[in-house]
Parts: sequence; structure tokens; C-alpha cells
Amino acid sequence: MTNIQYIDPATTGMKEVAKWRSPRLEQDTQMIRWGYYGTPLLLFPTAGGDAEEVERFFLIKVLEPLLHAGRLKVYSVDSIAGRTWLTNDNVAHCVWIQKQFDSYLTEEVIPAIRNDCRSPNIEVMTAGASIGAFNALLAICRHPAIFSHAICMSGTYDLQKWLQGQWYDDYYYYSPLHFVPGLAEGEQLQRLRQRLVLLPTGQGKYEDPGESWKVAHVLGMKGIPNRVDLWDPQWEHDWVTWRKMLPQYCEELLPKP
Repeated sequence: MTNIQYIDPATTGMKEVAKWRSPRLEQDTQMIRWGYYGTPLLLFPTAGGDAEEVERFFLIKVLEPLLHAGRLKVYSVDSIAGRTWLTNDNVAHCVWIQKQFDSYLTEEVIPAIRNDCRSPNIEVMTAGASIGAFNALLAICRHPAIFSHAICMSGTYDLQKWLQGQWYDDYYYYSPLHFVPGLAEGEQLQRLRQRLVLLPTGQGKYEDPGESWKVAHVLGMKGIPNRVDLWDPQWEHDWVTWRKMLPQYCEELLPKP
């Protein structure tokens, strides 16, 4: 990683940004980190968001107690794959970007997180809302040796609507709803059975609990621990909901002080 630039001490603790040109994505990228110490959490933005979206919409703010206590360090990256699905009509390119984004995470972002934590093998939690939940789910399902828990809030998990009636073999391997049912017995599945996927979702406006139940069924059929939490109809597909959810589930999953 190059060009790590110190920004300023934020109210939530130290904030740093790293920018580099990704050879896998063939574009400039950035990763932002909040906090000093604690369990690393890779927090994905929504579909069109950048790395600072989670701060602008106060997800960092609601995590302040955990950041100040040194229990959590939060990392976020730009939603490169999600933004491509939203804005690019070239389906083959969208699938390629999703594939490259996965490689970018494991070969560039995770090494940077582990270097920042001064721990070459530290496990990482992951979380996100909407398309961010898709990326969190994909990350843990593809790489259970890296990711320990996934908090998938109000997720959108079936991206076939963007395939425009076409099918690409690579898409199969980057869609948990498709590749997880086909996982054979082996190290990846064994590790996944030692992980936990949380699937909280509201039942209010623009929420679709059916998406979470589909994921739960797929994971459950393979013996992968998961839990769907249905929140009341007052909780809509909105940042208000996710600001309530995220600290609650982080508190549940983090080691107790």
C-alpha cells in the first residue's frame, strides 16, 4: 500500500485514509479507518457510496463507545462493484468488476488491514446494509478463513435483475445464493460452519425480509450458522434503522471487555 495520509484526530478516534491505484480494478481506490485498537470490522457502503458514506450517515458516530473503548476498529472502502452494477449497462463488465473487487479485497484491502493491526493473521468482522450486506455475505462465504462474522442488514442478495436476462458463469461464483448450495465438503465449508451470519431486517417501507429468509435457507441447508432477526414495521430500509442495528450487533459479537 502507498500514500497513506494522516487526516486528523476525529471525535471517534484516529482517522486515516489510504489511497492507491489497484492493479486488479485498474482504478484509484481508497480505504478509511476509524479508531485505534480492537477487533477490525470491514464495513461496506451501500451501492453508490464511497468509503466515507458510513461516516456521513453517522454509522461511525453510533459506534463511538466501542471505538473509544478500544474494542473496535472500522475500515471502509468505496462501493466499486455496487456502483458499477447501478451505473453500467455492460453486464459482462459488471460481473468482471465484482470478480476483481473480490480479489482486491483479499489481496489488497485485507493485507492492509492486517498490517495496520500489526497482526498478519487477524480475523476480520464484516458488515453492510442493502448492497453492502450482499458484499458482507459474499466476503464471508468466499473467504471464511479471513472473516469471522457478517452483519448483513436489510440485504439485497439476488442481483440477477441486473443480468438483463443473460447468464455468465463467473456470476455463479460471486453470488452466495447460487454457489453456496453447491459447496462440496471440504475446508471452505468446514470453516463456514464455524462462522456466524446475522441477517437483521426491518419490515417497514422498502424492506424485503424474503431476501434474508432466502439466504438463511441456503446457509441452513449447508449447516452454516445464521440468524434472521425481524425488526418491527417501524424500521424501514433507511439509515435510521442501520444506525440502531449496527452497534447492537457489534456489541453482541465483540469480545467482552
